[in-house]
Amino acid sequence: MTDLLELDRQLCFALAATNREVIRMYRPSLEPLGLTHPQYLVMLALWEESPLRLGRIAERLHLEPATVSPLVGRLQEAGLLTRRRSAADERAVDIALTEDGAALRERATAVPGEVVDRLGVPLERLERLRDELTSLLEAAHRVP
Repeated sequence: MTDLLELDRQLCFALAATNREVIRMYRPSLEPLGLTHPQYLVMLALWEESPLRLGRIAERLHLEPATVSPLVGRLQEAGLLTRRRSAADERAVDIALTEDGAALRERATAVPGEVVDRLGVPLERLERLRDELTSLLEAAHRVP
């Protein structure tokens, strides 16, 4: 008889444990850049599009604005981004890369390949897994 509450049968456990270990694999690549993994995610969003509003960054990262705000503050203290009142809407704050923040992108281009090498899993398999996880995330968002 199968025990439905067996730890190793739980999707939540597999995802949480894998998440911790994969993020740990990023640390040796991110430390020389002066970034934590959550800060790296903020920078990835801004390297795609800058400036962005805090709410949009939070939305892109599937996080609450209150979680993203301190990350933005630390990145601003590090000189990688700025926060300025929007010219179009004084109530809004635009978060934009500084020259240093934009320049860091070039050094960060090595990160994905280094992580793939550390994992030792073929890139094609990782891409399929990413796509499956993205589908799972979308399904989870549809649940009220």
